[in-house]
Amino acid sequence: MRFIRETAEALRFFSRMPIPGGVIASGDDFFRGALRRAPYAGAVLGFGFGLMLLAATNAGATPQVAAWLVVGLSALVTGAMHEDGLADVADGFGGGYTREKRLEIMRDSRIGAFGASALIFSFGARVAALSTLAAAPERAILALVAAGAISRAACLAPLVLLRPARTDGLGRASLMNVGEARQSWIAAAVFAFAPLLAGFSLTACLASLLLAVFAVRVLCGWAQRMIGGQTGDVAGAAQQVAEIIVLAVLSGAVP
Repeated sequence: MRFIRETAEALRFFSRMPIPGGVIASGDDFFRGALRRAPYAGAVLGFGFGLMLLAATNAGATPQVAAWLVVGLSALVTGAMHEDGLADVADGFGGGYTREKRLEIMRDSRIGAFGASALIFSFGARVAALSTLAAAPERAILALVAAGAISRAACLAPLVLLRPARTDGLGRASLMNVGEARQSWIAAAVFAFAPLLAGFSLTACLASLLLAVFAVRVLCGWAQRMIGGQTGDVAGAAQQVAEIIVLAVLSGAVP
């Protein structure tokens, strides 16, 4: 029952879906419980987006139109929280010349040229990948499950590997250690091989996982240099980077 409650709370955190119930904990307890279930929540969301893709193609939508619908609806369902983090990181890292200025830009709700460019790339890359996967929508479902699980687990990497760059904010409240995140990363690694059941190769599944891990590690190193640690925006950017890579790799290996 605890697993179910924590997974439900993770879904409330990572989406705007009307999940019945309330917050199971607060502060550090909330994040150590709910965020531990991040890959499971991501897998559920990915499964739902996969069903959307299947429904759109069965309704007669072209692969590209179906892909745009799914990417747009995914941003709506999640409140575009990860896209917001990616845009803030791009604006801050691209437009600031000092640590303090970068953090100031990242806190600003307005979007700049770097942030807009990052969002265009993110939406375009995911649509391109899903357009290919939509040619076999039944198989695409498990690809989206893997992408959802791996990318939500990727959110935890900055929280574990880096110190908070601020004394407040989500990055500070959700600080985790390796032991707390290990189970989440193991679960994400298991979900990474779910596409095997849809005919994807072992090489493609392994490559998508390893490349996502490498890219998120690079992002963490970049965040350390730019702002001296992590924020909630860096965690959101990690999700976007991992999701793009997993979908891109699997789209190139459609059975």
